[in-house]
Amino acid sequence: MEAKEVFEILVRDHASSLMVFIRSLVSDKAAAEDVFQETLLTAWKNMDKFDRERPFGPWLRGIAGKTVLAWYRQRKKQPLLCAEEVIEQIDQRLCELQGLAGDSFNEKLEALRDCITRLPEPYQQTIRLRYNQQLMPAAIVEQTQTTLETVKKRLNRARSMLLTCITRKIQPEGELT
Repeated sequence: MEAKEVFEILVRDHASSLMVFIRSLVSDKAAAEDVFQETLLTAWKNMDKFDRERPFGPWLRGIAGKTVLAWYRQRKKQPLLCAEEVIEQIDQRLCELQGLAGDSFNEKLEALRDCITRLPEPYQQTIRLRYNQQLMPAAIVEQTQTTLETVKKRLNRARSMLLTCITRKIQPEGELT
């Protein structure tokens, strides 16, 4: 998987909590969206500095906190509730929430890998060809000696089975959907 794809996945996983974090510090919606974009741009530029042994969310929020403070300084405005202690408290609470089962990228990836091994072999093969080897459906047809319709159905069914399996794996016990 390319760095850009991993970054997109991580951002997608953390975008909501990042926006909540920023909106708790910047009341103006348009300004919060600007800070959000600036945070992501800074994170992308500094991905080589990210320690993969540590969670992504706190690192991203650390960048956001600094971006928020810079935003206030540029406008020579005093933040309403933007003391560093407040930022740390909000960040700590978000860390607690993200510590729930199935919330980390690695947990989701592990669940996905395990669920793929539970698929019937024709579905596993189709998934591997599509996503590991990045073959388009027409190329999968050639590899598997099946029809395009069969490949499409296998991909659809495999995705559905994977969603069900992953949801069961990362859903907290006793919680109903």
